[in-house]
Order: sequence, then structure tokens, then C-alpha cells
Amino acid sequence: MSDSFKGRFAAVLPAGGIGKRMGGAIPKQLMLLKGKPVYFYCLETFLGMDEISQVVLAVPADWKSHFEKDISENSGWSAEMLDKLTIVVGGSERWQSVRNGVNALSGQAEYVLVHDVARPFVSKEIVQDVCRTLVEKGSCLVAKPAIDTIKIAEDGKVEKTIDRKKIWMAQTPQAASVDLLKKLYDRIDKEPLDFTPTDEASILEFFGEHVYIVQGNAMNDKLTTPEDFEIFSARLAAK
Repeated sequence: MSDSFKGRFAAVLPAGGIGKRMGGAIPKQLMLLKGKPVYFYCLETFLGMDEISQVVLAVPADWKSHFEKDISENSGWSAEMLDKLTIVVGGSERWQSVRNGVNALSGQAEYVLVHDVARPFVSKEIVQDVCRTLVEKGSCLVAKPAIDTIKIAEDGKVEKTIDRKKIWMAQTPQAASVDLLKKLYDRIDKEPLDFTPTDEASILEFFGEHVYIVQGNAMNDKLTTPEDFEIFSARLAAK
């Protein structure tokens, strides 16, 4: 990627969820995948990229010291990588954790990429595609096209079938300019939302912003259930 992209981007990695569907005693992002905590994988990817000037990890308040100690003692990352990292306490909802992360940015970066740590295998190529799309087009998200037929149903009964060519399965990173996200967060303070955003794209869409698609892939899927650990372990072995 062009040197003109170096340092223009920051990343916010929300790691504040407890992961109830995983059923473990600790947050799923701290569970070991082939001997490494889940969150280490994508965090290392972002910290190691020249395009990324800062990475903010938003974590549960009760686990902040654990994350700090874990990274300090077990990551083995260089001082240069660790200097990019800021750890903050997340909020009660995902979007509030992201907001805390965005507010912790130092001001050097023009754009911010938000990525779920439960998507450990995001590639540098996808991150670079997001950076390029941000500069050339604007706000964007990674998504993959639906391959199954999609049905709308209620009370166990199909109501209609949707054209799957129009259906994209949202992934992360989801990205926008830092100034735009901060402006929209300020608007939310004045005009509270009547829904709970599950991702950044839904906030951008709500306020009428265009959101472009960067194509993702199955390697960038989310780790959600215990069965996913087996699947992701196999993917890691294949890599």
C-alpha cells in the first residue's frame, strides 16, 4: 500500500462482551485458541500494520487489569507495537464501548476501523481494502454475500423469500472518519436513538450516511459458540 496511507488510520477493538452463548466462566475473547487468547490474533494484526497509528482495546471494567497483565507478560510483541496500544474500559452496550475507544484516540488518525476481537483471522488484505475504500469512497463495512436462500418468517411460518443477490452478511472492520463518528455520537446525545445499534453501520445508516461494502470471507467469521472453537482451530491449522 502507498506510503501516503501510513499512520492515517486507527483501530478500535471492542472486547467488552461476556459472550453468554459461549457458556464459559471467562469472556470468550480471553479463551485460548491453539494456546493464544482469542483477542491476541486480530490485535497483533492491527498493531503490526504501518497503516495503523493507534489501536484502542475496549474491555470490561472488571477485566482491565487482566488484559494489561496478559499483554505485558505473554504477548511477546515489540515495544513499537505496544506503544500503539491503548486500553480503555468499555460501555454497557457495544456501540458505547466503541465510542469510548473513539474518544480515546490521540488525534493523529483521520479514519477509524472498528473490529470485533471475536473475528480473530481478519487478514491484512481486508484491512488494507477497508483503508483504501475509506479514502476513495467513504464509510464502509466488510461483508460477505449470502449463499443460502433467505426466508422471512413469523411464528414458525414463512412469509416470503428475499432475493439473496441483495443480501450481505455484515462483518467487521466497519469504518468511517473519526470526525464523522464523533459528530454522530454527539447527535445521539441530543437525539437518543429508538433502537440499540448492533454495529457502526447501523448508526451511519440511521443518520443517512452512505456505507460502502468491502467483500469479506469465511476466514473473517465470528467466533460465537463452543463448536466454533473446533472450526476455528481447524482453520488455524490450515493457515
